[in-house]
Amino acid sequence: MTDAVYDGGCDCRRVRFRMTAAPLVVHCCHCRWCQRESGASFALNAMIEAERLVLLGEAPELIDTPSESGEGQRIARCPHCKVAVWSHYAGAGPVVAFVRVGTLDQPDRCPPDVHIFTASKQPWLVLPPGAKVFAEYYEREQVWSAASLARRQAYLPQVEAYLAARRARV
Repeated sequence: MTDAVYDGGCDCRRVRFRMTAAPLVVHCCHCRWCQRESGASFALNAMIEAERLVLLGEAPELIDTPSESGEGQRIARCPHCKVAVWSHYAGAGPVVAFVRVGTLDQPDRCPPDVHIFTASKQPWLVLPPGAKVFAEYYEREQVWSAASLARRQAYLPQVEAYLAARRARV
């Protein structure tokens, strides 16, 4: 993947967005929670800094939903057709977005970098030879590129400030 634009949006095309850089990483999550939420065998999410996600159309509505961690997530959905376009998980909050790869105009540009929580993947799903596969989660340094790790270092202070503010409210 190169640093180029990745446009996407919902079915009714009212919510449109642009990723202004390549994703940090693309997760193919096989956990049962993602299976339930997506109604499919896995969820495919392109992780990117929220500041690199630019709205081109109407703003999505942010819906607070439960998550397996118990800390919840905010799902960005079109207020009209209700398609989920990205999520913000509690660990990084609004600083990082997990864009639904299927909402990209060219989803084939974002194949998975890693398959996670494969201990609960559907048994009939065969993963490609050579794929990075983890029964649960992984250590970032095993999967992320040096450039993505550097980008993460740049946004970590924002994540830490978000988490500190969140702890202060509790």
